[in-house]
Amino acid sequence: MDMVTVKSFRELAMSFPEVTEAPHFERTAFKVKKIFATLDEKAGLACLMLSPVDQSSFSTIDINIIYPAPNKRGLQGATYVKTF
Repeated sequence: MDMVTVKSFRELAMSFPEVTEAPHFERTAFKVKKIFATLDEKAGLACLMLSPVDQSSFSTIDINIIYPAPNKRGLQGATYVKTF
């Protein structure tokens, strides 16, 4: 499986209707009413808010590329995606 590029992640996130992009601490946040994804270009990580069921499904693709955040937020669906 190929990793997603920062450029392709940003393009996909911005393709949704009414999305805004704004700084969020050291990251970039993408939101429609509330944040659904963040991008940390320096760390090479995106974070998506998924349902626990979707998180479980996507993590089976490649646990080295898509995996639950290692904290309480991970139990609530926060899912890391490696970018390059």
